[in-house]
Amino acid sequence: MSDDNKESKRPNAKYKLSHEKIQGPEIVHHYNRERRLDKSSQAVRDLYTEQPRRRFGFLHSLTGSKSNTMLFGTILILCAFMLALSYFGLTGDSRELEGNILSVQGKNYDGTVLIEVKKTLGKNKFARSIKAYTGAVNIAVFPPSKTGQEQSQPADVFFHKIFFTNEREEHYSFSVPFRQSELALIFQTEQKTINMTIHINNK
Repeated sequence: MSDDNKESKRPNAKYKLSHEKIQGPEIVHHYNRERRLDKSSQAVRDLYTEQPRRRFGFLHSLTGSKSNTMLFGTILILCAFMLALSYFGLTGDSRELEGNILSVQGKNYDGTVLIEVKKTLGKNKFARSIKAYTGAVNIAVFPPSKTGQEQSQPADVFFHKIFFTNEREEHYSFSVPFRQSELALIFQTEQKTINMTIHINNK
């Protein structure tokens, strides 16, 4: 019999091309997650353990991790610090004058410049009002000196006088004959003098 009469066979004739139903014990795959985790440490098994989804919460989102907790704590400390500074009158354009905290603003109303002074009693480290100066306070208002000019001898000076009492908060307002965007002020009592420069806000 010649070779041509032989039945041609494919090289992988022993390889089964179709799936066959296999009965008996479970087939062992090369990768089995459960079997691999059984041989792993407890720490590895904990990583693959599904955690129940937590409900969304604003506070939890701020303290969900160590870094978020530290950031949230820093923000709270800064807010408390700024609140304390504001409470004691140590922020903005405030000045202390013998136990009185002065906050001064300048405003332009229809071409007239008004100076508004707010006085509050200072407080000690226990947040208690201290004994502050009461009596006359002389105020000098003048345009700030330009470069090359002497600030101690302004050309135009406006003088005004107010009186502090022992009230916790007092407000004073007076107009000045200046139209500059900035003005310098000097507050003087019998024992102390302070000065400041304010910006005039247009209203």
